[in-house]
Amino acid sequence: MERIIFHCDLNSFYASVELLSHPELRHLPVAVCGDPESRHGIILAKNEPAKRFQVKTAETIWQARRKCPDLVLLPAHHSKYRAFSQKINRMYQDYTDLVEPFGIDESWLDVTGTLHLFGGDPAALADEIRRRMAKLGSDYKKPDATTWISRDNYQQLVWPLPVTDLLYVGRSAADTLARVGVRTIGDLARFDRERLFRLLGKQGSQLHDYACGLDRSPVAPAGQYTPPKSVGNGNTFPKNLQGREEFQAGVAMLSEQVGARLRRHRMKCTGVALQIRDPDFRDISRQKRLEVPTCLGREIAREVMELADGCWNMQKPVRALTVTAIYLIPEDQAAVQQSLFGDQGAQQRERLEKLAKTMDAIRDKYGKGAIGPASAPRETRERHAPPPGGRREE
Repeated sequence: MERIIFHCDLNSFYASVELLSHPELRHLPVAVCGDPESRHGIILAKNEPAKRFQVKTAETIWQARRKCPDLVLLPAHHSKYRAFSQKINRMYQDYTDLVEPFGIDESWLDVTGTLHLFGGDPAALADEIRRRMAKLGSDYKKPDATTWISRDNYQQLVWPLPVTDLLYVGRSAADTLARVGVRTIGDLARFDRERLFRLLGKQGSQLHDYACGLDRSPVAPAGQYTPPKSVGNGNTFPKNLQGREEFQAGVAMLSEQVGARLRRHRMKCTGVALQIRDPDFRDISRQKRLEVPTCLGREIAREVMELADGCWNMQKPVRALTVTAIYLIPEDQAAVQQSLFGDQGAQQRERLEKLAKTMDAIRDKYGKGAIGPASAPRETRERHAPPPGGRREE
C-alpha cells in the first residue's frame, strides 16, 4: 500500500505564538530574539513583514536592524512554545495515532490507515488540518499552502531545489558535495551512490536514498520514545574565551552536559563533533570517530580537544562552542574495551560510569549547580545559549 505521510511545519512558530499576545503588531516587522546584554542577541524567528526586509534567522540583532531599522523585537518565551507545540501535536492525534514530532515546530503524520475516515482525499484532509492550525508542505510554498508531493511529480518539485534543503545536509556536507559539483537535490540523486559513500560514509548513502525518494522510515506512534540521533550542547560565552586553558574549560563544561544527556537517554556515542565560532561569526566544524563508545564527559572532552588542537589556533578568541555526541548506540550494545592486563580497564570504566550516574542523581535532586567539574568557567555554568548552528538533539 502506498503510504500517505504529512509533514506539518508551523510557519514562523516563535513569532506566531508571540503575536497571539500582541495582535496590534501583526502588520509590523517583528522578530523574536535572545538577550542582547548577554551576547545572545540572535534572531530566533521573524514574521512575514520582517522576511520582506530579508531579516534572517540566526543573524545578529544589529545585522537585522541594519536591514530593517523599525524592526520590533520581542523576547523569547520557550515554555510557552513548548506548551503550544504539545497542544498542536494533540490536535494532530485527532487524525492519526502515528504522530512523530521533529523539533518543536514540525511533525510527521502517517494517515495511511485513517484517511478513509476523513473522506479519503489527502489534499482535502491536509487543508482541513491547515485551516485548524498549521501550514503544510514544508518550505515549498510560504506562508500558507498545501503541497502534494507524489512519485509522479517529486522530481519536478524537489530536484531543482538546493541540496541544503534536503534533511540532514548541513554546512560541512554541503561543502563536500559542492566540491564534486553537487549543488541541487537532483545532482545528488544522479550522483554515483558508491562515490557518495566514499565521500561521506553511511550518511552519503542515506542522502542519496533521500534524494531519490527511497526513505522507508516508519512514523513513530504518538508518545513513543524515539532515541536521539545526536546529542549536543552549545554556549555563547559572556566574554570571548582566550587561550587554551579557557578553551579547554569551555569544552569540559559542554562535554559534561552532553555526557549527562547521553546517560539520561541510556545511549553512548561512537563519534564526537566540535563547532567553533569566532567573534566575527565565522564557524569551523570538525568530527571524528571513537575507538570505544562512551557516555563520560571527560572522555568526550579529551576527544574534542584532540579535534581542536588539530584545527584551531588557541591564541585566537572564541565566541561560542558546540560539542555534539554523534553516531549514537544504546548503552547495552556498546562493546567493552578489554585491557591487555585483564579486565581492569573495563572495571575502571564501569566505576567511572557509576560515579557519573551518582553525580547525575545529585544534580537531579539538588539542582544542576550542585556538583560539577572544577575546570568549568564559573560564569558559564548556568548560562546555556542555543547551539550556534541551531538544534542539536534530533
